[in-house]
Amino acid sequence: MEEPEDRIALFLDFENLAIGAREDLGGHKFDLRPVADALAERGRVIVRRAYGDWNLFEEFRGMLSEHHVEMIEIPQRIHGPRKNAADIKMTVDALEMAFERDYITTFVIATGDSDFTPLVHKLRELNKRVVGIGLRDSTSKLLPAACDEFLFYESLDGVEVPQKRRRKSKDVSTKAAPSGDIASLEQLVTQTLSGLQRSGDGVVLASRLKRAIIRKDPTFSEADYGFRAFGELLRNLASQGIVELTEGPARGDPEVTFKQRGGHEEAGFDLLLKVVSAAKGGSIQLSGIKDAIRKIEPGFSEREFGYRGFLQFSRAAAARGVITMEWSDDADDYLVGAGD
Repeated sequence: MEEPEDRIALFLDFENLAIGAREDLGGHKFDLRPVADALAERGRVIVRRAYGDWNLFEEFRGMLSEHHVEMIEIPQRIHGPRKNAADIKMTVDALEMAFERDYITTFVIATGDSDFTPLVHKLRELNKRVVGIGLRDSTSKLLPAACDEFLFYESLDGVEVPQKRRRKSKDVSTKAAPSGDIASLEQLVTQTLSGLQRSGDGVVLASRLKRAIIRKDPTFSEADYGFRAFGELLRNLASQGIVELTEGPARGDPEVTFKQRGGHEEAGFDLLLKVVSAAKGGSIQLSGIKDAIRKIEPGFSEREFGYRGFLQFSRAAAARGVITMEWSDDADDYLVGAGD
């Protein structure tokens, strides 16, 4: 039996989006089409509202009308706080809708303004799913973490922005790993998969794995790492022998497990844990661990356990909770400690 589709209400802080796109993306004109396409993949959009002074954004009227967006007029007043008036009106309308229309399951708050963070918190308290949309450079770092999911506009399919004209992105998201860092992506996926296996019945579908990753990092998008879809990302990891994919109950949603290796793998992990547990200060640099293991077991090689390199072996151990790994800029290396 299929789950009922999400019913979505879209609220656009249009001034924030239009000016952000123009200033952050080298004069780019904000386009709603990529936003509409991304939301169509997530459910049925039944409310579309945009807030702004349309005398200032006259050129966007036609585009918004084509997408059936209701344009809420917030006229500019001399000596008046126009921007605050738009924010307040949008907040009041969203809360009113949350109370009066309980069939709406998801609210999309399109802005990068941290002033909307309390609204996001309140909507989630009302058991509404909240998706945020904003520009990387003009999105407060407080907002993405408050949402269930956060989409950066310039990462959406269909947004054409010349790379040479894009300003270097500030650290505005809450991601622990830099965008495009494949090693950190691998660690994020394996640690999440390991946690789901420990906390559940061991059966983890790709869709469930992605939902868990987004709960950890609402800004997560496989596109930031060069993959067109989450399934493509998983197939890449499977080709490296990091995970295994088997057919799930629904087409396109495979079961994800760790690749099964030789039964003596635990012996290798035990050696690793022994060295790490003996480290002074509770942690040791990764670069020195293999030599320390060979002092105990001269013939040690991670390849006998099916791993191509010691880093991959260590990440597998971290994913299973044997050790912890944390990057240190000061040491320019991973600091490794004993797991829980």
